[in-house]
Amino acid sequence: MAVVLGYDESPGSVRALRVAIEVAAAFGEPLVLVFGAAPPGALGEEYRTHLEAIRQSGRAALAHAVAAADDAGVPTAVEILDRKPAEALLDASDRHDARVIVVGSYGESPLRGALLGSTPHKLLHISRVPVLCVPAEDG
Repeated sequence: MAVVLGYDESPGSVRALRVAIEVAAAFGEPLVLVFGAAPPGALGEEYRTHLEAIRQSGRAALAHAVAAADDAGVPTAVEILDRKPAEALLDASDRHDARVIVVGSYGESPLRGALLGSTPHKLLHISRVPVLCVPAEDG
């Protein structure tokens, strides 16, 4: 089993990383760091340019997360998937037999999340494994 974390260096995911490291350490399981890299609505050459920029951003973000997990003695696996974040997390959770999916939230209202399609909102409704939503820290 594993702990799967969606990580993008947003305030919510930074706090979620700390929580995911604690959970993985407590269960003695690896931490799977996932970055969904599908760019929104681009086509052709523009799509390829956006995709590479997003992948590069994901590699940098996940490198920071790996360093934090290494400091805590938690083994990691890294996945940058060309899918939307919720789809990427569900895919990784299936392949790694996830105990839990950990994601950060951004302080959105439930209505805003439902209308805009936030990743935590999607996961809470369609994931077959438990989802731990970690709020960003205040100020």
